[in-house]
Amino acid sequence: MADFTLLHTAALHAATFDALAPDADFEHQIRPDWLQRAQGGIDIELRREIAQAIQAAEGAVLCSCTTIGDVAEAAGAIRIDWPMMLEAARIGGPVLMAYCLESTAEPSQALLRRAFGQLDPQLACLQLCQHWPLFEAGDGSGFAGAVATDVLQRLEAGAFGCVILAQASMAGAAEAIRSGTEVPVLASPELAAKYLLSKG
Repeated sequence: MADFTLLHTAALHAATFDALAPDADFEHQIRPDWLQRAQGGIDIELRREIAQAIQAAEGAVLCSCTTIGDVAEAAGAIRIDWPMMLEAARIGGPVLMAYCLESTAEPSQALLRRAFGQLDPQLACLQLCQHWPLFEAGDGSGFAGAVATDVLQRLEAGAFGCVILAQASMAGAAEAIRSGTEVPVLASPELAAKYLLSKG
């Protein structure tokens, strides 16, 4: 029996978690169709499929897709970005949140505000949807480089307490951003892996 079941909408994330926690017993379920279907809104049928997958899974369940995160959480899964939002709240604002899918924006902002509670995260959002086709085309390095360039440029224009890379797919840009700033850069896979292992 697996210790954890991870639900992904991109195969890339399975390899990421295996690299972050090579000794962990992960079962990966990869459903890119869920993200495609969720782009136009999550209907009853998709909600049912996600809930059934979570209920049938072994061990604790983590959902690595921000777009379907609130639906997965409602069915009992851990959202990949929850540990990241908690860390952002611990650090404090102002928060710069970068994202590359419009469907990510609302759930990410809502989760961040939940983590901050009564405090104001002083949130600034950086929409980078123009770079998403690079990720879809499998150009991981090009995608990470484009994201890092734009985030660093935005950091030069204002003072922030931390940076949130809202989607797990953006984690590859973290090191490049960190090399150009002293502002803490938060990526969800590494923080989620630590959180899962602490629960194991």
